[in-house]
Amino acid sequence: MTKANSIQFIIDTLERLYPETPIPLNHNSNYTLLVSVLLSAQCTDERVNKITPNLFTIADNPFDMVKLSVEEIANIIRPCGLSPMKSRGIYGLSKILIEQHQGEVPNSFEALEALPAVGHKTASVVMSQAFGVPAFPVDTHIHRLAFRWKLSNGKSVSQTEKDLKRLFDKSFWNKLHLQIIFFGREYCQARGHLPQNCPICSKISRKDMDKKWAKLKSK
Repeated sequence: MTKANSIQFIIDTLERLYPETPIPLNHNSNYTLLVSVLLSAQCTDERVNKITPNLFTIADNPFDMVKLSVEEIANIIRPCGLSPMKSRGIYGLSKILIEQHQGEVPNSFEALEALPAVGHKTASVVMSQAFGVPAFPVDTHIHRLAFRWKLSNGKSVSQTEKDLKRLFDKSFWNKLHLQIIFFGREYCQARGHLPQNCPICSKISRKDMDKKWAKLKSK
């Protein structure tokens, strides 16, 4: 299968399996989306969705959030992990949104990445899902699958993002990144993955995939 055929096969397969791509993090505003994405760092979406109702019932906007102390925020979000850093980030970005953006989440990468605890991936999710701006946020699932599907060399997340943006038309980015995440969770997990049972790995570069699998089994 040529690279072009592989790319089209991936698009067609993901569209067949996931024609709808709901945002996995529960939210009711751009602000709650931003906070939820921040909380999802090194934490599952499922756990974030269990914690955020407790936080957002008290403060679902920056004006109410800054009424809480960093310690109070940390106590609520502790099950998400990294609570000291995340709580400072949530409090700090809420304060900046009030002081510099009239309490609204800005719609530019530059302004988002200037916020505390907001990196490029978090900004990319917000830009794509909140504002519809083409972006390709790369998480661990996407990074892993891009390497398995020979779409990137896997050396870094930033390189994977560049490679995927080069290979896929911009019109696919916002939906495709969610489709790949869903696929990675359901069919192409990090552990116990059997290429021959995977709807995509079984069809793309099967010979090479079998060689990789044989090496893994021999270890």
